[in-house]
Amino acid sequence: MVAVTSTARRAGARRPGGRQALRLLVLIVIVAVVLYPLLWMLGTSVKSQEEIVNNIGLLPDTFTPGNFTDGWRNFDISFGTFFLNSAMVSLLTVVGNAVSCLLAAYALARLRFRLRGVWFAVMIGTLLLPGHVLIVPQYILFRSLGLVGGDWPYLPLLIPQFLATEAFFVFLMVQFMRGIPRELDEAAKIDGASPYGIFRHVILPLSRPALVTTAIFSFIWTWNDFFRQLVFLSSLDDYTVPVALTLFIDSTSQSAVGPMFAMSVLSLLPVFLFFLAFQRMLVEGINTSGLKG
Repeated sequence: MVAVTSTARRAGARRPGGRQALRLLVLIVIVAVVLYPLLWMLGTSVKSQEEIVNNIGLLPDTFTPGNFTDGWRNFDISFGTFFLNSAMVSLLTVVGNAVSCLLAAYALARLRFRLRGVWFAVMIGTLLLPGHVLIVPQYILFRSLGLVGGDWPYLPLLIPQFLATEAFFVFLMVQFMRGIPRELDEAAKIDGASPYGIFRHVILPLSRPALVTTAIFSFIWTWNDFFRQLVFLSSLDDYTVPVALTLFIDSTSQSAVGPMFAMSVLSLLPVFLFFLAFQRMLVEGINTSGLKG
């Protein structure tokens, strides 16, 4: 009986190791499937035009690093101009979303005013509207104001971000602020703090995780945005990276596929570096913001 029990214990001790190895194998397979398109794009970026059509493998038969220089100089202006345009739009969008959504969330989460619940419900309801539905009235509005194709063509892309139109980020911050104890507000009021003082000295320092999450997602989504930028930008000098990548595909069959993939690889670097730099804050912000309220 003792021998049988000891054998069963040894078998039970081996099972967790086997399960862990199986889980690790499954995770490796999932990672391989997820990373395959990225690796294929990286390999295609150093293939020649003929090999891109004939070789569907990951590794090139002939290493062609000239795709990067050809893609960078493919147009009348350097591809770096498109990178600067995307960086400017993305960073200003980060500032706009962080400031406006934080102020709107503070009002909805901490201040008391008439119809607060109704306005919050309306704000949540806007999440049900696809962005493609809103783009037409937005274009008509900005065109009637003379802001489309003007001296500052990025205004239609930036003005909504400074008006707290991103309901997802407002909701994220509202949920986070609801988890901050109201006793801190009461203590600040006793010390003579106004609503602005409470926001400045209590809410703002404690909302750092939610702000970082908003900044990261705003940057990534804006950098990768294509449709809105295609609609509002009409001049080559004003194009951002996603719109400029479409210029490599020509309807006259003069497509530069290799340089296009090379520039696509470079376009991923800012997003990857931005995410890598703030990865820990992003996870912290999601955990603390999404589970409170």
